[in-house]
Amino acid sequence: MHNNPITAAQNFEVAAIDGLKELWSETLGDPRICIAILDGPVDQSHPSLVAANLARLDTLVSGIANEGRASQHGTHIASVIFGQHVGPIKGIAPHCRGLIVPVFSDGANGEIAPCSQIDLARAITQAVQEGAHIINISGGELTPSSTAYPLLADVVRNCATNGVLIIAAAGNQGCDCLHIPGALPSVLAVGAMNSQGLPLEFSNWGESYRTHGILAPGEGILGATPSGGTARNTGTSYATPIVSGIAALLLSLQLKYEQKPNSQVVRAAILNSALGCDEQPVPDCRRLLAGRLNVKGAISQIIRGGITMSDSIKMQESSRSQVTENAEHKTLAIQTPAAAVQAATSNNRNPQTSSQIPAESTVTSQMGENSMDQRAVDPSRVSASACSCGCGGATPTQLVFTIGQLGYDFGTEARRDSIMQHMVNPDNPNPNPHDPNQLLAYLEKNPSDADAIIWTLNFDATPIYAIKPKDAFAMETYQRLRQFLHEQTEGKTERISLGGIIYASIRLLSGQVVPVICPNLRCMNSWNTAALIYAVSGTSGESEEVKKRKAKKDESDAVRNFLERVYHELRNLGTDSCHRAINYSATNALNVANIFESALKDNMQLDTIECERSPICRPDSDCWDVKLIFFDPENQFTRARKVYRFTVDVSDVCPVMVGPVRSWFVR
Repeated sequence: MHNNPITAAQNFEVAAIDGLKELWSETLGDPRICIAILDGPVDQSHPSLVAANLARLDTLVSGIANEGRASQHGTHIASVIFGQHVGPIKGIAPHCRGLIVPVFSDGANGEIAPCSQIDLARAITQAVQEGAHIINISGGELTPSSTAYPLLADVVRNCATNGVLIIAAAGNQGCDCLHIPGALPSVLAVGAMNSQGLPLEFSNWGESYRTHGILAPGEGILGATPSGGTARNTGTSYATPIVSGIAALLLSLQLKYEQKPNSQVVRAAILNSALGCDEQPVPDCRRLLAGRLNVKGAISQIIRGGITMSDSIKMQESSRSQVTENAEHKTLAIQTPAAAVQAATSNNRNPQTSSQIPAESTVTSQMGENSMDQRAVDPSRVSASACSCGCGGATPTQLVFTIGQLGYDFGTEARRDSIMQHMVNPDNPNPNPHDPNQLLAYLEKNPSDADAIIWTLNFDATPIYAIKPKDAFAMETYQRLRQFLHEQTEGKTERISLGGIIYASIRLLSGQVVPVICPNLRCMNSWNTAALIYAVSGTSGESEEVKKRKAKKDESDAVRNFLERVYHELRNLGTDSCHRAINYSATNALNVANIFESALKDNMQLDTIECERSPICRPDSDCWDVKLIFFDPENQFTRARKVYRFTVDVSDVCPVMVGPVRSWFVR
């Protein structure tokens, strides 16, 4: 971070944004519109924020706001959006509801510690579950290919599907480069310009930003600091909340005139109204991205959708019923062929390509131009995009039902060395605790030490959860985990499913912090896909058997395709109700096999997997309909599609099927 003072010429008041006062005269934000800030901890006691409608979500970032860099960054960003107009900082959308979702913490040497892309995906999921319409991410990860970790890419794609707008910083490297998640097609990326509309030297201008990136004021932005102070900071981080606030006001405006609030309409209005090189030329038009923020033009775009600033004509749809209920009515759809989704963000660390995914990739904040030194490039980090030049309560029960592979960790070198020393014996004088066969042999003789290691649930060798039983059946659960690991090392088990409750977090040997699941023994299963297919279809897939039973082979291939799509295309953290229903459907392959048997008789193939809240359910339940939609590849334009629907109740720690499978034809 630069400590050089910002001159008066660099100072910028958000109230000076052309068109903002006119927008404020219509709305200061509607509390039904929710903006989530994924950043550092926020000092909510600041005079500008104490009266704001803010709620903090529990994340893997512990602690409260302090004087550290992460809190400075988060508090400043929050005040630009939510600063109450009776305080020293006048925020852009002070009457909207806010979610504070900490993802950045203080690291070594006073810098902001980045979060992993997986943790960013986890935080986005939390924000969507709590009803966020807009998610502000003033951070990101430098990427050469605009490719995100698959889980993050899926979460971002699902946000677009469910009408949640992610707004992320473009990054502060001052290069023709991209960041995750800003580079993802569905994300609105934000670069920084000065008060004259000229792009700031450090603001990135990667090619994909030219279709979905916007320049906003990012120089000398006034904001709150922890302990009641104020400061002016510069960077794409501080331009991002300006766009998030404007987007929230446009959604609020739609609500005011009883139009259905639509984040994609707002996103399009901001991009389509942007002022480019034609209005105000610059030497390099690429640096303008899609153009400069044009509030009046965006309002005009919204007016074309039916809203006028001067009249009160009532739209046919009621705003009360049309606010996007992200936590209540989700639709998760995967179509064939699946569209390639890429991601990128805004910081100083490098991401990974799909073939080079590190064990933990992270998002970091960009706190200063000097801090963007390429010596800091780390393919596993995503950081916050701050300045480029000088700048608690009881936790509710969180159910989880997830699918992955089993792994283990030691937490600390001391614990690893202790286990290794206890493994020494005459037959094995130099034991390797990282060898699962050696560890299992040791645990067979010392079963109580299963509690001394950290069991993990992994996606492609990346730990997502820790598994730690704590009930009366803990020893039986550890025995089940040992059995799973033994079967996995022998190739008998390919994946496991776990149902349980998240109750804590724990740090692994790598430094990664993951949530801890207390598993329910009833909800622990393991399987090998080939063996599962054989169990439900009666064929192992061997060539001789295929020739004899072609119909069964087709069925087994179809079931395999369904399972693989759940494992990969629909991969998720298993905390969302809809995701738990999807994951459970993959463990109930017998029911799925019957569906495919019926569909294949009609020469139909799987097209889309969807999940939506069931309109009918038992009292005190949480029921979701999983829909498998089939089409006829030979008559797809003349023959109706067929939908098979089954209901899963996910209100208990172990999901359960409810009622029979239903089917019908749709156009």
